[in-house]
Amino acid sequence: MTDTLLDELCDWLRIPSISSGGGDPADLQRAAEWACERVIAAGGSAEVLSGYGNPLCVGELRARRADAPTVMIYGHYDVQSPDPRELWTSDPFEPVVRDGRLYARGASDDKGNFLPLLHVACELARSGELPVHVRVVLEGEEEVGGSNVLRYIAQDERGADCAVVFDGGMIDESHPALHIAVRGTLMAQLRVRTAERDLHSGVYGGVAMSAAHVLMGMLTHVLPGPHGRVREELRAGLLRPSAEEIASWAELPAGAGVLEDAGAHEIAPGAAAEFYERTWADTSVDVNGIESGDAVQRRTIIPCTASARLTVRVALGQDGNEIAATLERILREAAPAGAQIGLDVEPGEPAGFDAADPVLALAREAIGRAAGTRPLFVRTGGSIPILGALAQRGIPTVLSGFALDADGIHGPDESYRLESLTLGERAARELYGALAALR
Repeated sequence: MTDTLLDELCDWLRIPSISSGGGDPADLQRAAEWACERVIAAGGSAEVLSGYGNPLCVGELRARRADAPTVMIYGHYDVQSPDPRELWTSDPFEPVVRDGRLYARGASDDKGNFLPLLHVACELARSGELPVHVRVVLEGEEEVGGSNVLRYIAQDERGADCAVVFDGGMIDESHPALHIAVRGTLMAQLRVRTAERDLHSGVYGGVAMSAAHVLMGMLTHVLPGPHGRVREELRAGLLRPSAEEIASWAELPAGAGVLEDAGAHEIAPGAAAEFYERTWADTSVDVNGIESGDAVQRRTIIPCTASARLTVRVALGQDGNEIAATLERILREAAPAGAQIGLDVEPGEPAGFDAADPVLALAREAIGRAAGTRPLFVRTGGSIPILGALAQRGIPTVLSGFALDADGIHGPDESYRLESLTLGERAARELYGALAALR
């Protein structure tokens, strides 16, 4: 890893480009402009586009030969809020290296993971040695599930021969991965009102409808059952993984160990043994947060309002719009008469790519050379919204990266291994060289 790459990353990390709440829109603009300036300084063209929600950085670096293939590189500069900041050992926006790791918000997700792709492309372009045309698409809404970049990809007429996304992780410190499928994220907000004001529980308890009770009752209709799986209507359309794929997952770390390392417990007996099948190829529903009444003070009230945010992860074979409609139907049917219900649902689509595609074959060998170990083809239970748009455009996509569970993304003391930064730099260089063979 070059000192320049580390210095650039620290400079970018100092910009508190928070999109998830509590941030300053000016910082989002600065983070996008920061990337554009690197492209322009390397002899390319770049601009920050408005009209696509948070600032969208798009740019292009030209190859040494005109007929070279075009590789789109995608990442996101926005980060989650670092709150509560008192849980951080050091300032989340003043990067610090400790014991071979760089600590800062965004160090892993996604500035540190993505930057080697941009850094190497700019370096090769400056020296006149860039073997492929590189298109840069860098967004600022990934952390809030924004869809504006999907609109940009759908409207974009230039396209690309392939895309590379470093927003994924390794299997462990020694084994890289190529993710060939991701689940889509359906996001929903449920709101309940049952009265004009909070009521005294002694005067009205046992007679008046409680918004908290209504909310909990509605949620029970969509949450996992005793076996840990959601009701069948929400699993409609699932494509079962092939026997060969399931067999390959047996080579991965045991699910029970993965849960233990996370300090978690299985949702139902046997769930840990099916860890990869459940998180990669099945539907899940999770309540992300609930708000109602007063859980801090001793107030004997019947809450008149309640709200919840929940997410549904939809897997390959499922139609995000159909699952969204099913979720809305189930929740509304569960609401009692007299309760006022507000429900907003944003669909998300899963995405998959063919492991036999020449792009992925070239990428597998290239990343293998960089890491010293050929990556395994795996899925991921998380979601990257742009992948669905790329799949719909028929753009084969290399989804990889060098993050680890120990990076603690979205939590306090997020960090990134310096070795991962080095791997990213080597992998980017190998990938650009390998993908030049597409034409």
